[in-house]
Amino acid sequence: MDFSWTEEQIQFKKKVVQFAQQELQSNLVDLDRREEFDREGWKKCGDFGLIGLPISREYGGGKADILTTICGLEALGYGCKDNGLIFAINAQIWACEIPILTFGTEAQKQKYLPKLCQGQLIGAHAASEPDAGSDIYSLKTTAELQGDKYILNGTKNWVTNGPVADLNIVFANVAPEKGKRGITGFLVEKDFPGVVMNRKISKMGLRTTQLGELVLENCQVPVENRLGREGAGLAIFNHSMEWERGFILASAIGTMERLLETCIRYAKKRQQFGQAIGKFQLVSSKIVEMKLRLETARSLLYKMGWLKHIKKTAISEAAMVKLHVSESWVQTCLDAIQIHGGYGYLTELELERELRDALGSKLYSGTSEIQSQIIAQMMGV
Repeated sequence: MDFSWTEEQIQFKKKVVQFAQQELQSNLVDLDRREEFDREGWKKCGDFGLIGLPISREYGGGKADILTTICGLEALGYGCKDNGLIFAINAQIWACEIPILTFGTEAQKQKYLPKLCQGQLIGAHAASEPDAGSDIYSLKTTAELQGDKYILNGTKNWVTNGPVADLNIVFANVAPEKGKRGITGFLVEKDFPGVVMNRKISKMGLRTTQLGELVLENCQVPVENRLGREGAGLAIFNHSMEWERGFILASAIGTMERLLETCIRYAKKRQQFGQAIGKFQLVSSKIVEMKLRLETARSLLYKMGWLKHIKKTAISEAAMVKLHVSESWVQTCLDAIQIHGGYGYLTELELERELRDALGSKLYSGTSEIQSQIIAQMMGV
């Protein structure tokens, strides 16, 4: 494995950082307080090419290889403090665009991917239900074929981007008596008859990402909007989860690096008892631990990228990336607040928002406990 970036990738990373710092920093405190999605920022990211990075150019994307995509998303996390916007972008790339690219028909790819990549459409992944979160086998949403349409009924919870989404990948069971073998994917547009975004869900962090409950009431979905064959839903879900768990926190690496640099500057500048607080071992040790977490998290992420670059299955590695990066991100935020003392607790310093945003990473795309279980199972435990 070669961990060095090419000169082209280095320049691309610099451009992303510059773009994010100049274009994606306005009114974030207010957006967070109002729980408001930054549509203007989303469109800017689409115009820049970030939302469609790994998608081929024939479908409106940037045709970036997976390692360059990681490079760009890491730079986005470093340059942009709106973790909610970043999460929304990552959720669409890994849980919406990649499944359509991999399992969609040519007509589906041509219809949806260009507008998704360019930020003209917003995509969502609707799998979780009130009684089916980590246990996807327990989903209750049904799909019945009637003529040239499927009739979907059910409720989807925790739909990231849901309240603002134009397109949802919905999983429903076409043959409940077959259990998991009946699970099937569908591309459901927001204006299809029977689609109801029932409510917007407020949350502790990532408040600029919209989260909602999707209700399907005799929802009519054309046959041509089935994603893959009947019964292939579980394969589609597992495939998208491997990509999502492996890369949805790529931007958190950049965020952790930014927080580390912020703490180093503060530890050098802040004076107590006649010297910079960085000279105190308990403070410097926290900074060292932040550096160690950053580098180990980055190494796991890059290895995951390398494995997918050479087209290897990486279920265990994806779980390890998700587990380690999320736990590291949370601890880094806690250390950053502690290093800044009372100032770190204040809203105006914005570190408390970083912590609120980071905490969600231990829950979405499978909790830390689920990731541990996956890793243990892959080791035969």
